[in-house]
This record gives sequence, structure tokens and C-alpha cells, in this order.
Amino acid sequence: MSRPSFSVASGPPGSTRRPARLRARLLSVLAALGLALGALVGLPGAAQAAGSLPCDLYGDAGTPCVAAHSTVRALFSSYNGPLYRVTRVLDGAATDIGLLAPGGYADAGRQDTFCGGTSCRITRIYDQTSRHNDLNPGPAGTAGMGADRGADASELAVTAGGHKVYGIFTSPGVGYRSTGAASGVAVNGQPEGVYMVASGTHVGSACCFDYGNAESTPADTGNGHMDAVSIATTCYFAPCTGSGPWVEADLENGMFQGDNGSNTANRGNNSTYVTAVLKNNGQTRYALKGGNSQSGGLTTWWDGGLPTRGGYKPMHQEGGIILGTGGDNSNWNMGTFFEGAMVAGYPSDAVENAVQANIVSVGYSGQTNVPNGPQGTITGPGGKCVDVAADDTGVNGAAVQLWDCQSYAEDQHWTHNPDGSLSTISRCLDVVGNSSANDAKLELYDCNGVGGQKWVQQADGSLRNPQSGRCLDAPGGATGNGTRLQIHDCDGSAAQKFALG
Repeated sequence: MSRPSFSVASGPPGSTRRPARLRARLLSVLAALGLALGALVGLPGAAQAAGSLPCDLYGDAGTPCVAAHSTVRALFSSYNGPLYRVTRVLDGAATDIGLLAPGGYADAGRQDTFCGGTSCRITRIYDQTSRHNDLNPGPAGTAGMGADRGADASELAVTAGGHKVYGIFTSPGVGYRSTGAASGVAVNGQPEGVYMVASGTHVGSACCFDYGNAESTPADTGNGHMDAVSIATTCYFAPCTGSGPWVEADLENGMFQGDNGSNTANRGNNSTYVTAVLKNNGQTRYALKGGNSQSGGLTTWWDGGLPTRGGYKPMHQEGGIILGTGGDNSNWNMGTFFEGAMVAGYPSDAVENAVQANIVSVGYSGQTNVPNGPQGTITGPGGKCVDVAADDTGVNGAAVQLWDCQSYAEDQHWTHNPDGSLSTISRCLDVVGNSSANDAKLELYDCNGVGGQKWVQQADGSLRNPQSGRCLDAPGGATGNGTRLQIHDCDGSAAQKFALG
């Protein structure tokens, strides 16, 4: 979707996939349901079962995955390739994070070793099908924002299958996109389905936290040119029931919950983990479903006609893929992504129920609403936190200031790197112009190793910049929200007490 007017058929690499007999499909579905039942009643059992993962289930039902993305686990039982790539902020070195075993869970330990003591970004999310529909940070679009940045790789650790794994913690400015039209993805009114596991607690109302089909270039090309699932508190077509978040369909120029937008039957999904499902036959009909990814089944919020507003019957999809943004790269919203897939054809209710059962069997656990990585807060005068202006967007030159501490604010969580720098949202605490002058202001800037980015904690609680010999300082001891920080002669005053959390 574009910025709203209101305020804010393939298998894994190396495999050949053929339509299965009905008996095989039923066995796969029953196996997945059995796994979910075991999880629900607390019975021990394997976290994954051969042939029972989401893309196996979709493929056996005749609606094969054409794109499959996750930083958590394999979505094919035979997949044994990389899930995602991490890149260190300080030196640009990169490595791919794969699986502990074929068809299994992410090797988070490899990421921890590679990124230990410093910041990493997720710079690629690999497609697990043989189509190579990989996602990279998206380019600037017609929404007016700059190019996207990759998410902080260590910002949100959760548990899946009994293993530590990382989700993609999306905040304004973070987003991913395929290059051009992706292979096999629906275009020009073809049928398709999409699901994702996301957070129902780390959500917002701005545009747009989407996963699915979008324009092949980052521009709004009109109604019906998108077909992406979203979870947000965006009530685009009033009235809405409650305060959300709601599973919605971003069909471009509208977040739809029902026929022409509004659907008061949609009561929302606010569980810690949410399964969000969208399917669209491309001509006349679409359906929306939501469920708790930790227990139970799916609730159908809408199963009926496509909007009668112009441009949606038939659809005009372009086959691009987005994650965390709108079609024109509107990237003001927030969310958390764990796994998702796009399929060719119109999936049956039975296979979607089986996929939900498999998701429940994973045993997702852990908070999803606040960063929980190695970063810590920097608390300064008045108990306020060191914060970056402009709400987590983190562009070069953004002012560094004091602000009320907010546990969910990504730009208040800082990493103290081995070279002495302090970084958040993939950039460093920096003295403007690398100045050593008294009262030089502080900003956020690309980490580049200069002296104006080095900080040493002193015994008296101050943070000293060795290059200038001066200390981090709140001018005149001010403690109000928005107080722009600076460096000043170290004097031991309360204005220079900053505690690393």
C-alpha cells in the first residue's frame, strides 16, 4: 500500500516436486495435525517431522510454494541451505546463517559467534525454493523515504523447537524486497496464497508492515496491483471492531478487512505470535484468516468477494515481493517477522489448517514486543535515556538527545563495541564533524572508526571521548525531552552522569 492520507511451483534446491496422490496428502495433513495435538496436550515428540513442514504440505496439496522465507527454520523438510545473511556494521564482513540439521532450525550460535560484541544487520533473507526469490534491503521508492536498512540481527531472540533463534525486528526504515518481478509469483489476476508468522504485540498503525505480492518497482501503480498480508492497528476503512491489531489485505490503496474494506466481524489478533493468512483467486474472491501461532486453529475473518471499488476485479498483481514495507516503500510501520511463504494457486482450507497445526507444533515462545539482544540503555540526567530523534528511523545526522525511557524504542538500545564505539539501529554515536571543540553536538552516523565515535566509561560515571578529552554532556544539566547532547569539558557534574545498562 502507499502511504495513507491519515497520520500516522517448485521445491527446495535440488528437488523435483510432483503432485501427490490423495492418500499421501491426507497422511501429510494428519501427521501435522498429530504434531499439533501433541504440542497442545504437552506430549513430548519431535519438533519437526519429515514431509510435514509448511511448503511440503502446500506442495502435496497442489499449491506449491514459490517463495519461502524464515530466519527461524526450514519450511521444506529437505531444505539444508542458508536462511539469512548477517553483515557486521564495523567491518562489513558477512556470513550466512544456516540450519542445525536438514529441515531443522537456525544455527543461532553461528550468528552469536560472528556478531559477538558488535552489531550485525540482516542483509539477505534467502528463498528456500529453487526460484531464488531472495529478499534484500529495499531501494528508495515513491513514498519519499530513502533506501531501507537491514534489521539488527541480534535484536530479538526467541525460542522455536526448543532452540534459540532470531526474528526480524522491523522498525521504521527497515524493509526488504525482491528485485523486479519474482519467479513464479502471481501476476495479472492469477490465484495465490500467502501466510506469515508475525508478532501481535509489536505493531503500529502507519504504513506498512506487509509480506507478499507487490509492485515490481517501488511505486504505487494503482488499485489491485498488490496482494500482501498485513498485521497492523490500521483502521483504513472505518468502522473497525476494537483497537486491533487486525490481519488485513493490502491490495494497494487500502488495507482491507472485508468486501469494500470495513468488516466489523474482524475482531483482531493480539497474541504474542500471530499466524496471518491471505488467499486470493485473482478474479472474484479472497479470504483472510488469523490465529495464535502457539495454540489452536485459524479464525476466518473474511471469505467473500473482492472489493467492488475499481481495479480489484480482476487483480493486477505485478509479482514483486516485499517484507516490512508497502508497495511504494512506505516504511513507517513496525512489526516482527519469523516465517512466511507464498504459493501458486488458491490453497484449500484443509491445507491452511495443516500449516497452522505445524506452526503450533514448533512451540514458539518468548516476548516479541521489546528488544532483548545484547544492547543496553544509556541512562542520563533526570533518569532519561539517550535517544535518537525521528523515532527509530536512524538516518545519518539524526540528533542524539534525552527522552523518556521506552522499552520498545529500538533507538534507545545501544551496543558497546570492542573498538569503543556505541551503536544503535546500525549506526554509531558520533560527534558532528568529528569535532573536538567544547559544546560540539552529537549525532548518529555510519560507523567509520573515527575518534569522534569512541567512548570510555569513567569511574565517576561519565562517558569520555578520548580524542577530545571531553565528556558526554546535557547542556546546563537540562533533563527535558529533546535535550540535544554534546561534548563538554569533563567536570564531574550531574549533567555528565551516563550509566550503561
